Amino acid sequence: MVSNNTQQGFNQFKQLGNTSISLPRLGFGAAPVGNLYQAISDKAAQDTILEAFERGIRYFDTAPHYGFGLSESRLGAALVGKRKQVVLSTKVGRLLVPTRSTDLIRHGFANTPALEPIFDYSYDAVMRSFEASLERLQTDHIDILLAHDLGPLTHGNDHSVHFNIFMEGGYKAMQALRAQGAIQAIGLGTNEWQVCEQALQQGDFDCFLLAGRYTLLEQTACETFLPLCAQRKTSVILGGPFNSGILATGVSGSGPFYYNYEAAPHTIIQQVQRLEAICLAFHVPLAAAALQFPGAHPQICSVIAGLGNTQQVVEAQRWMQQKIPPAFWQALREQGLINAQVLTPSM
Repeated sequence: MVSNNTQQGFNQFKQLGNTSISLPRLGFGAAPVGNLYQAISDKAAQDTILEAFERGIRYFDTAPHYGFGLSESRLGAALVGKRKQVVLSTKVGRLLVPTRSTDLIRHGFANTPALEPIFDYSYDAVMRSFEASLERLQTDHIDILLAHDLGPLTHGNDHSVHFNIFMEGGYKAMQALRAQGAIQAIGLGTNEWQVCEQALQQGDFDCFLLAGRYTLLEQTACETFLPLCAQRKTSVILGGPFNSGILATGVSGSGPFYYNYEAAPHTIIQQVQRLEAICLAFHVPLAAAALQFPGAHPQICSVIAGLGNTQQVVEAQRWMQQKIPPAFWQALREQGLINAQVLTPSM
């Protein structure tokens, strides 16, 4: 169990499904310390991770894909001696194989090891990926293991093939690891709630890490997916609360503005402008509202923000602690900017 002796703002924990794991309101997304979009030094990465730890963050999420092992290695090095005090999640579904590519940026990651991620959801591949993650993270167990990026958004017409390989192979490997005590919880890490519903129809999962699909900009996950999770006692970790950045930066500047890893369409920019107008009227930072909103849903046990430097850690703590009046959330509802049925932090 993780100690609740943390600084104010991170000391509210929710149980993960039916497991003994408790997660804090705010988690650390470790893709940026894997050189997402830009390279940072080992020291800068370590300083960022340690700043988060010192400020009370006790949940860290990573993946082999993040910097092709770099994120896991940096996280493992920084958390030496602190392993018992934190919850770690990582992912399977990609194997890292040697490459001769000399591109400075590959798959969005800069200055990475000469490795290429290859999708493989089979039993043997999941076991191999898990063992490699243990070595990079310098640990003998993982708290939460997630199958990474299943779904049509990533795999297109090949989704059914990958999903069937996972359910017949990788899923059984994850079950075996859970039975052995090498992991405590299993789930999917994806950008699509629909594939999570599909998985729940065929298997038993403790949690899902859903990125970007329950935010101030979209709440369709509350219609069928989150109620199904409640019925199955399955928790949801919400990643991507800023929808790739547009809910952190707003749209009042010169841009560019990103939504779902791409240039934001005009309709989204207009929606953010309306959100910003209400934020201005109530003196509420847009980023604070975006970070706090998802956690009001009872099935969402933690919200993960990607943090790439110490200043971002400080800002995330400030945003999570920001006092937001109930009238702000009511104004969003009255303006039709959030689903009329969703719960808000004031509720």
